[in-house]
Parts: sequence; C-alpha cells; structure tokens
Amino acid sequence: MSNADLTSILFILLLLVGLAQLLGYLFVKLRQPKVVGEILAGVLLGPALIGRLPLGEKLLEATQHQGNILNFVYWMGLLLLMFLSGAETRNLFTREERHEVSWLVIVGTGIPFLLGLVLGPWLIHPALAGPNGNRISLIIILAVGVAVTSVPVVSKIFADLKILHTRFARLVLGVAVLEDIVLWMALAIATTIAGKTALNPQQMAYHLVSTVGFFGLGLTIVPRIIKRINKSRFNVFAQQAPVAYALAVLLAYCVVAGALDVSLVFAAFLAGFAVVHKRRRLFAGALDAIGKVSFAFFIPVYFAIVGLKLDLIRGFSLWMAAAFILGSCLIKILSVSFAGRLAGFRGLDLVNLAITTNARGGPGIVLASVAFEAGIISPQFYTTLILAAVLTSQAAGAWLDYVLRKGWPLLTPSEDTQTAAVPSKEPSAA
Repeated sequence: MSNADLTSILFILLLLVGLAQLLGYLFVKLRQPKVVGEILAGVLLGPALIGRLPLGEKLLEATQHQGNILNFVYWMGLLLLMFLSGAETRNLFTREERHEVSWLVIVGTGIPFLLGLVLGPWLIHPALAGPNGNRISLIIILAVGVAVTSVPVVSKIFADLKILHTRFARLVLGVAVLEDIVLWMALAIATTIAGKTALNPQQMAYHLVSTVGFFGLGLTIVPRIIKRINKSRFNVFAQQAPVAYALAVLLAYCVVAGALDVSLVFAAFLAGFAVVHKRRRLFAGALDAIGKVSFAFFIPVYFAIVGLKLDLIRGFSLWMAAAFILGSCLIKILSVSFAGRLAGFRGLDLVNLAITTNARGGPGIVLASVAFEAGIISPQFYTTLILAAVLTSQAAGAWLDYVLRKGWPLLTPSEDTQTAAVPSKEPSAA
C-alpha cells in the first residue's frame, strides 16, 4: 500500500468516526438514540447529500477504491457489536417475571413471526429480492423483520433515562433476549439457503444441521466447556492477557463457523454468550476494555458505513417503506398488547410495553446488513429495514422520555412485584 493510499483510507476513517461521534453526541443531547446520529453521518457523506457535490464525488471514488479495507472495518464493527450483544444478553437476563416474559415472547413475538411466515408468500414482491434472494429466504427475512426487538438500543435508552434497574427494564430486556436468540437462528437459516433457487436436499440438510447444531451447542454445551477453560489454573493466556484471550475466543468461534459455512455474525453473538457466566462474570474488565474501543471506533464506523450504503434517491421506495413500517408496527404493537393483557397488564402498561418492544434498533440494522450482504434483499428493501429500525427506536426513546417527564409509571406497581423490583431513583419508574 502506497503512502497516498494509506493517507486516503485514514482520511475516510477520520471523517466517518469523527462525524459519527459528533452526530451521535448531538442526538444523545436531543434525547434520541445515538445510533441514529451515527447512521446519519454515513448518509451525509453518501450519495444522497455530500456525494452529489464535486468534492463528495471524489470522496465516494476514494471510498470505492479502498473498499476492501472499509469492508474489513465494517465487518469488525459488526462482529464486535454482536460479540458484546451476546455478552450483554447473558448478563442481563434474569429468571424474574418468568410468567410475564413467557407470554410476551410466545404471543408478542410468536404472532408477528408466524404472520410473516404465513402471509409472506402473498406479500413478497420481486422488488424485495436481491441477486441471491429466493422465495423461502425472503419470507424468513420478512418474518424476522416484523418480529425483531433490539437489545443494545433498548438497553442504551434505558441507561440514558436511568431506568435500567427497574422492573420494566428487566421485563423488556428479558423478552428481547429470548427473541434475539430465536430470530438470529431463523436469520442464520435464511442465509444458508440464499442464492439456491434449485435447492439440493443433501446440501440443504447439511447447512440446516450445521447451523442449528452450531447454535444449539453454542447455547448449551460449549459455554460450559469455555467456562472450565477460563477457570483453569493452567490457562496462562487468560490470566496474563484477558483482553487478548476474549478476542481469541471471538476469533476461534468465527474460524469454526467459517469452516462449517455458518454465518460469522451468529458465531460472534455466541462467543459473547460463552464468555460471560451467570454466577461469576469472568473477564469483566476485559469485556469493558473491548467495549470502550469498539464503541469508540469500530461500532460507530460500522453504523456510519451502514448509512453510507443507503441511497435515499435511487435505493428508496416510498410505498415499500410506508407499507412495511406501518404494517409491521401495527402487527407488533397489537400482538404485544394482546400478550400483555394475557400476562395481566392493563392500560398505560400495555402502551409502554408495546411501543418499547417495537424498537428494532441494532438487531434490525444487523438483519438488514446481513441480508443485504448475502444478496437476499434489494437496496430498496435494505433501506426500508434500516428506516424501520431507526424510526421505531426513535419512537420508543421519545415515548419513554415523555412518560417519565409526565411522572407516569412505566408499570403499575403490584404487591407481587414491589418486593422484587429495585426502587428507582425516578419516582415514576416502576
């Protein structure tokens, strides 16, 4: 690589990370999810705005010229995001409110997902498909897109509003955790059959068995093995360089997944899931260090590149975006409201739960990114999924902020839950 090429890529990364952090900070000050500002940074630098100017055209040309390096940074950001999400998933999930979580997951997520699968054959359109998209993979992506809820963005909203310790937060995050595990597996199956218009039964069986087996082992047996390795007194690597060891676990998972032809995104999620344990959180300092670097550079650049790939002029369909966003939000909100009533919630509780679990956030963006990179969906559908993730996250953050400022309870206190819930610093947060 020449000095000019190195200077070019460093300048592009400087613009991406600098603008992403700046707009992310501004959106946080506006009480909006930071991820929205980071994506907007890429949109500003992309073909929709600055890219249309003479200087912007040169910037886009340089970006395309350095595409391999930017793709590497993009994928590192995505893998680190999934790794840290997997770690947070294991750390945040508790066994409290099991009855309510069960209803919200089975009904609130099950109905949208099943409706997507059942109605998908009549809803999918050639405009949704990418070069590798087939009927089955598109139906699965549509169903996941309707049902998904964000763990990282929702937890960040809760942290910003200082309600992460409340019963409401525990309930929503417990639902989102279980949703993500099931829906990531569905997305993994969709990627295995992408591009196979004439499906070979033996090949399909291998991909499905390897994907489901990788997930199953990654959620059950392998974390126990990793736990024993972590605690072994002979594990000098983990004792002397815990950050390097945690990253080595991530890379090892990805290498094994690549050898089995399983998506590396899901391997990163399971690697994070394996590193953290329920009773004793090993490598807490290492994960904290990885998180600081990731959220300072790799993850903001990843979201900025997501925005950079959005072409809001040629890659945007108003009817598609309106139909999907309105339809998916209506289905999700009604399903969660129905599930909430079955779980015993009423009134404002149902509204708060429905709007918050409708936030697609990070997983919605990852869904769009993975499906687009696999060639399953078209640029128009990619843009639609990104917009749905951004708008639903904004709506959830704005609504919760409004409820807290009004002094309304997030959940109506009950005798059964008052003793279990930790008192909030906000008198209105139940």
